[in-house]
Amino acid sequence: MPPFTTLYQAFAAQAERHPAKALFELPDGRGISYAETARTVHRIAARLVADGVVSGDRVAAQVEKSPEAIALYLATLQVGGVFLPLNTAYTGAEMDYFLGDARPRVLVCSPERRAEYTGDLTNDLTIETLGTDGDGTLLDSDASCDEAHEASADTPAAILYTSGTTGRSKGAVLTHGNLSSNCQALLSTWQFTENDRLIHALPIFHVHGLFVAANMVMAAGASMYYLPKFDTETILDLLPRATVLMGVPTFYTRLLRSDRLTTEACAAMRLFVSGSAPLLASDHEAFEARTGHAILERYGMTETGMNTTNPYGGPRKPGTVGKPLPGVAVRVVDPETGKPLPDGEIGSIEVHGPNVFTGYWQMPEKTAAEFRPDGFFITGDLGRIDEDSHLCIVGRGKDLVISGGYNIYPKEIETLLDAHPTVLESAVIGVPHPDFGETVVAVVVPAAGGKPEESELLASIADDLARFKHPRAVRVVDELPRNVMGKVQKAELRKQYGDLFTGA
Repeated sequence: MPPFTTLYQAFAAQAERHPAKALFELPDGRGISYAETARTVHRIAARLVADGVVSGDRVAAQVEKSPEAIALYLATLQVGGVFLPLNTAYTGAEMDYFLGDARPRVLVCSPERRAEYTGDLTNDLTIETLGTDGDGTLLDSDASCDEAHEASADTPAAILYTSGTTGRSKGAVLTHGNLSSNCQALLSTWQFTENDRLIHALPIFHVHGLFVAANMVMAAGASMYYLPKFDTETILDLLPRATVLMGVPTFYTRLLRSDRLTTEACAAMRLFVSGSAPLLASDHEAFEARTGHAILERYGMTETGMNTTNPYGGPRKPGTVGKPLPGVAVRVVDPETGKPLPDGEIGSIEVHGPNVFTGYWQMPEKTAAEFRPDGFFITGDLGRIDEDSHLCIVGRGKDLVISGGYNIYPKEIETLLDAHPTVLESAVIGVPHPDFGETVVAVVVPAAGGKPEESELLASIADDLARFKHPRAVRVVDELPRNVMGKVQKAELRKQYGDLFTGA
């Protein structure tokens, strides 16, 4: 059996193999090579060691996207630290929670936020700064550290906090084995090689941008067009020179609005990936009609990395997330008993494999509750296996509506509403109701030029849905609330419309 290779070791091997090759291509035209990145990694590693980081210590990062931020991630892995990326939008109060919970040895923040960190939580914390132009205290020293900590597959590599929509945010502990195995499975499944040129417009405090996109590029020895954020015109300029785009559904809806998105513009591209939120089937079909490319949807989460993918070589089905990656097992079970359900029946999605995290940081009881006795992780997602053995996500378990004792799956209603010509997209939620416990409310966004009418929408779905599934109210909004990865925030909608039927 070949020795285990960490992501840091995979990067270091590529830096030795082709030092002059560009790892990052920046919007200003500059290229940063593998060798230059390795030097920055080693400088940051020396700084972390000087700050007292030893194996197992957490290194928290709340910094803007930059090549040096990726170098910080690699340096943390190199010295045996546990990388803790944090959303740049988190407020001081939110950061207090993460710092108090994870107790990092070092916090790296943007230079302009340094003054925010004073008080009790920072007594045992070294604070470094890192800007987007290679500025900040983290790179003050020219000292270099080339030594790498010997990590095994089960050594913790990172902690990613979940979004915390139900109670306090939980830190998912991911090991070097989780990251490495998932990266290797994706490289082979998506046929990603050193010849690829990825458009990277995702944030890097999230699984998709860091552990899928960046890890794959560095492990393969490929290159990335590294953008601070998504910009339609910039992406369209890059398409003729790139081979792969990884994005969230919003990327594709925005690209579809441009007349510049054509088959010719995408001639050099071989793969468009979408994840982190469901892609509308209509967008999938429109994109393929315009470009000749079927977007590849996959399914992953903070605790597991990627679980399933539509096939690279075969037909990609809109509305499904494909089949399990190599080494990963996925099943749909009865949520109460854990008994596997027949194909076609909706149940709880559970996952097992080398990609699945070891548990939640300092929450042993919560961890135990999320795993079955046979080691399968209970994802909290609901889905079914279709006639082609593809997994179809129906929604989050917490979004299930139970009205008058009946289970109602929002996705079923949303699919019908989204098909109406006046509707661009919809979100179906459950809100309190004095008679039924909960009832269904539909929140819809108008299509261009469309004016959704409640009576018309309800009439359009009446023949396809049992009466108990019909929304009791329809609300029209300009846009649905989303997080930074494009997921609709149904908790916000439930809060907003929670008193619709109070006193009804």
